[in-house]
Amino acid sequence: MEPITINNLTFAYPGQTPLFKDCDLNLSSNWKLGLLGRNGRGKTTFFKLLQHQLEYQGQVQTNLRFGYYPFAVTDPEDFVWNNLSNMAPHLEQWQVERELNLMQTDPALLWQPFNTLSGGEQTRIMLAALFAQEGLFPLLDEPTNHLDQAGRTLIAQYLKHKKSGFIITSHDQTFLDQIIDHTLVIEQHQLVLAKGNYSNYFAQKQRRDSTAINTNEQLLKDIHHLKQLRQTKQQWAHQAENEKKNNSHADKGFIGAKAAKMMKKSTIMKVRLDKAIEERQGLLQEVEKIVPLTINLQPTHHQTLLSIDKLSLSFPGRCLCNDLSIKVANHEQIVLCGNNGTGKSSLFQAILGDFTGTQDGQITIGSKLKISVVRQNYLDNHGSLREFAENNKLDYDTFLNLLRKLGMARTTFNVPIEQMSMGQQKKVELARSLAQPAHLYLWDEPLNYLDTYNQEQIIKLIQEVRPPMLIIEHDKHFIDHVATRKVLI
Repeated sequence: MEPITINNLTFAYPGQTPLFKDCDLNLSSNWKLGLLGRNGRGKTTFFKLLQHQLEYQGQVQTNLRFGYYPFAVTDPEDFVWNNLSNMAPHLEQWQVERELNLMQTDPALLWQPFNTLSGGEQTRIMLAALFAQEGLFPLLDEPTNHLDQAGRTLIAQYLKHKKSGFIITSHDQTFLDQIIDHTLVIEQHQLVLAKGNYSNYFAQKQRRDSTAINTNEQLLKDIHHLKQLRQTKQQWAHQAENEKKNNSHADKGFIGAKAAKMMKKSTIMKVRLDKAIEERQGLLQEVEKIVPLTINLQPTHHQTLLSIDKLSLSFPGRCLCNDLSIKVANHEQIVLCGNNGTGKSSLFQAILGDFTGTQDGQITIGSKLKISVVRQNYLDNHGSLREFAENNKLDYDTFLNLLRKLGMARTTFNVPIEQMSMGQQKKVELARSLAQPAHLYLWDEPLNYLDTYNQEQIIKLIQEVRPPMLIIEHDKHFIDHVATRKVLI
């Protein structure tokens, strides 16, 4: 067992409020630790601080040698094994194949170009390469992204049976519950370390939030009462002053003394009430809130918006899908299900006219229909939010309002998109789709990188508005709550 000892850790990006301030932690390398928190709270930053990739104040002490997922691929067009050899020259092929076999994954993937692998296959390859290296302590940043349900189950079993510890981030509660034994949660103004899995933490947080909400309600009532009392006292003093000014026949000395006495008493009372109000406002606790989202859905007279008839997609030597037929009607939310590599994302590319492989069959889109897309890969989003909005013809205020509803801090609005966290970049991609006027939505794994609060926002929006959608997603909770129909590819 090797400890990770953190003392007085403070870190902030330039021009932003601190993500960590005077933090003290003692972690163990034996733990299977879940690192949790809302997007933009600093989970990926915490991983970078452990690896001393950022300058910080305080101390991070450990003898561990960290390995990070996902790692950079030097040449995506080269074979997988060549990329792994460049990343870790000491790595033996049999070691990687051993880990792939434990994940029930064909080692033949090692001899395919890396960019021909599906997102889920790339995930398994990277995890295998990481755990195959002896002496590394893994830092796993969102490995459930791009994994299908079967893949998530396999990876969960793989990690569950690992004897060594690791730190992992994910927003898939079911997945985390199967593997982690401790949680480290980055909440709004504190780090909460606890023993147990995600459900244990969430149950404790719900109890804390319930208590905080009840306390806040009572404090707000007290504050309201105190403000009313302060206003009443001030009115008495003003009445006495007005009596002095308006009563020309009364004893000016007596009325003046009375007014002065009332004014002095009012001033003293105001100071006391201001202090009482300030004290109660200081006791108010911050509770995470879910704000309803909006979507710029345009009405259409089309009953069938998209028709796919006997579609087949393939790359040289690899068939993706065959003889596929789907119709998307108005107010339908169809979820495409199936294992990684069966061509779901390629189907979206074919609908949009961007598929580069061989395509047979017919795709018919209703005339003059506008399609809005959430993509898996959105690294081409860059620049300021204002520039992004202008380039995508978005109403800037609507766009920013959606980002705020998704939980993005106003301080982040001045950060270039490419410098945002992956969760924040995903919110930019999602907010763009929600703000665009559209008749039909193609969303490719919209939940990737989004925290559970955002996931619930999206579910409620779809349930209430029922926009026509074709969705690729592997999260069972999401599918069960939004799908009017499932199509297995």
